[in-house]
Amino acid sequence: MPSLRDRVRGFFGGPRKTSSFGFHPAGSDGLEGGRMGRRLEGWVPSRANVNTLVSQSGKTVLARARYLVRNNAYALGATEAFTANLIGTGITPSWKEDAPAKAELSALHKEWVDEADAEGLTDLYGLLRRIGRELFVAGECFIRRRPRRLSDGLSVPLQLQLMPSEICPTEWMLKLENGNWIRQGIEFDPFGRRVAYHFWKVNPGDITQSFDFGKLHRVPAEEVIHIHDPLEAGQIRGLPRLTAAIVPLWEIDGYDDAEVARKKTAALLGVFFSRADPEGELFDKYQEDQAKQTDGVAEISLEPASAYVLPPGTNTTVLEPADVGNNYEAFQYRMLTRICAALGLPYASVTGDLVKANYSNQRAALLEMRRRMEALQYGVIVHQACRTIMRWFMDAVDLKGDIALPGYADNPRPYLQGVNWIAPKWAWIDPLKDAQAEAIAVDNGFKSRSDVIEAQGDDPIEVDNRIAADQKRAKQLGIVLKGTATPGKDVEDGPPDGEDVAEGEADQSGDDQQQRRRRKSNGDARRTNGRALQ
Repeated sequence: MPSLRDRVRGFFGGPRKTSSFGFHPAGSDGLEGGRMGRRLEGWVPSRANVNTLVSQSGKTVLARARYLVRNNAYALGATEAFTANLIGTGITPSWKEDAPAKAELSALHKEWVDEADAEGLTDLYGLLRRIGRELFVAGECFIRRRPRRLSDGLSVPLQLQLMPSEICPTEWMLKLENGNWIRQGIEFDPFGRRVAYHFWKVNPGDITQSFDFGKLHRVPAEEVIHIHDPLEAGQIRGLPRLTAAIVPLWEIDGYDDAEVARKKTAALLGVFFSRADPEGELFDKYQEDQAKQTDGVAEISLEPASAYVLPPGTNTTVLEPADVGNNYEAFQYRMLTRICAALGLPYASVTGDLVKANYSNQRAALLEMRRRMEALQYGVIVHQACRTIMRWFMDAVDLKGDIALPGYADNPRPYLQGVNWIAPKWAWIDPLKDAQAEAIAVDNGFKSRSDVIEAQGDDPIEVDNRIAADQKRAKQLGIVLKGTATPGKDVEDGPPDGEDVAEGEADQSGDDQQQRRRRKSNGDARRTNGRALQ
């Protein structure tokens, strides 16, 4: 224990004694964030693991997050902005050119998309949008595979059921006789692998299904997709993305309500008249009458631009609430930027306020959001949801047998690896400059046309086929578009009806046109230089 003299010296920056091991004792020197001095002695954060915190407080945090999204305009705006940028119209599959059974699987998948929802409310991409909402509001959700009978008449005997976070109890923990552990509703084997999920039969907060209330059932892990984005190593359940913003959103909502109430009260003030009653007799009689009429509760109702006669002998002071003042906007702006930082979304997207927006800061904000969204798209949505759903789809197709998938049962990898996932395209503030930059990158070999087309949310093979079909139709009708020569020279014949254009052939056609443009540009430059020399 350092002496009083050492502590005084340490406070003023003087030398301190070291321990016999050669280092300063805890609380004297070292990391400033670990000191327990005067400024930080009251800050003792919990050392509990994130899983312990979720088990203890997760249900309360989730309930508050859902309340804010239902009642707070900023929370709702943030949820919609997050979902629209993460999922948009859907993350779609694109079969590679050399993928086995490409045409048949692609056509069948497009047909099954409309049948994927077990509730029948939306299609597969609508389910992904709901998944995006749950990922933001609750931090997680569950998808359960629902095999169907062949007699149900579906194109593929498979549907998907989306379940909220509350369906799996975070407080359910138990050691099983077979050596498995149930942690926060998830069953793990001795090696730490997920083997099952324990779900409530009905949502515990849904009283309309009370006939199955309080009953748990076990679902094997291969029948469930748990979509979540862990923030810490070892985290097994999700946390709402609103967690760090819950308190500021609640406080700013209450502050706004108080300001509105103050302005309403100020607008209701009118004219008051009072009569003198030196002895107080009239006022006593007035109180007795009021007590009989209102059971002792005073009732005062204010109306705009009204005049009121007050009880005799009453002295009245008319309140004049101060205006909001110039600090209101600055305070609101700083509070909202703090909330937006916690949510990871641009200020304009959360608030809809474009007053402070300009080209530069909007583009910078969109670029930052794009980086974050792309990481979630491919690291969470595609990896956890889209690929597993595609595997379930392939299993159902192989089981039904309408499409021959040779060797799928023994090795499904070639079929599953033959699919790319395309996220919705990003809309920019200045699309002309972006398109020009992409064209330059393609012309100089820094990027392929397929990459550009996929970034726009389209299938490259389908786009090439459409371009070829458009060129063929334009030639047949004698249509000359800007940038093309007379039909029959630069417009090549399209493929025969019902046939696809190979990706390499379409790229070769594009390369020929680019070479012609370069030769024309070089010729113009040589003629210009020749005239200058003359």
